[in-house]
Amino acid sequence: MKVIYTIIVAIFVMFIITFSLENTAPVNLRYHGFDFFKGSLPTYMLIFLSFLAGVIFTGFMGIVERFRLTRTINRLNKTIRDLRREMKANENGNPPCILAGEKTTPPSGEEIR
Repeated sequence: MKVIYTIIVAIFVMFIITFSLENTAPVNLRYHGFDFFKGSLPTYMLIFLSFLAGVIFTGFMGIVERFRLTRTINRLNKTIRDLRREMKANENGNPPCILAGEKTTPPSGEEIR
């Protein structure tokens, strides 16, 4: 498996090198009269910078999603803790805590009419 990984990485590096050597034509970047690079930028550098910007943006979005999921997990864990506390209280002989308007079903599964 390590040999296959090394071969794939070597092919990828060769692709990057040959791509860079074949695409050295200068590119001037302009947007509404504003020059981003006063000199000329090689084509391969423009493509690599675009790729890098995409990787950074995607990584940032992944971090944001991870924080959101962590918040959701923490909220759900708190709900689980609260429900377990309520179950322990019910096991000790205390009546179950039923909120107003909440439907209940008997243990046999039949509906109350």
